[in-house]
Amino acid sequence: MHTPPSLQGAGLGLRRALLPELLALDSGAVDFLECAPDNWIGVGGAYGQGLAQLAERFPLACHGLSLSLGGPAPLDHAFLRQIRVFLDRYRVPLFSEHLSYCADEGHLYDLIPMPFTDEAVRHTARRIGEVQDALGRRIAVENISYYAAPYQAMSEIDFLQAVLSEADCDLLLDVNNLVVNACNHSYDALDFLARVPAERVACLHVAGHYDEAPDLKIDTHGASVQSDVWALLVSAYRYLGPRPTLLERDFNLPPLPELLGEVQHIRTLQTAVSARELRHG
Repeated sequence: MHTPPSLQGAGLGLRRALLPELLALDSGAVDFLECAPDNWIGVGGAYGQGLAQLAERFPLACHGLSLSLGGPAPLDHAFLRQIRVFLDRYRVPLFSEHLSYCADEGHLYDLIPMPFTDEAVRHTARRIGEVQDALGRRIAVENISYYAAPYQAMSEIDFLQAVLSEADCDLLLDVNNLVVNACNHSYDALDFLARVPAERVACLHVAGHYDEAPDLKIDTHGASVQSDVWALLVSAYRYLGPRPTLLERDFNLPPLPELLGEVQHIRTLQTAVSARELRHG
């Protein structure tokens, strides 16, 4: 099985609305970009040319949206073949998908949480293995934000650990999702983080959320990263080391310099943790 090289540094989500500005970006402004292949497979014209140009200048990670890893329907192997061609064409070092399902006799256009059960572990791990075989590479799965769970025979972190072990796959740790879930489901984010298998963490995500109430956060990807997410990111770096980290922003896009400021803040935190590690040996 092909194991692609690792990402490094701080990256930014590639959105079509940002394409003209990204094409004019200095090479050192970001360390990598990330796109959803679901939104780019088969795209030609100016957009397709722009993607190809960016992939020549920056490492391109891919974050899938619609495989429905935990779903009941058979995996779409025709689509998986398209993804594999896309990943190979752009020399993608990391492909990730959500630890959820998103289809039931048609796409649901949302990420639905899995029941935290042994049966769901086995089912999802088997499907992740099928995806890894189809793509010829290890993949990472992302912890999603959720507001209600269908059934919890085990905790979220126990479910996550079990899937990663059973599937022998990697983890894309979304720090914002962890902050959101810890608030909404009354658990300690640091305790969760301490039980994350560090050797499986391939990449981190940060994004913005909305504070609806003291005990309710809404994952929006439509705002700046909040202070509690930055604080947990620092804790993650101290535990994991300065793993590659992506800034996600899906709508309410601010001027690009504002996004690049957040990317630079990620770099600053990574550098600070690296310097701390050197001092303490």
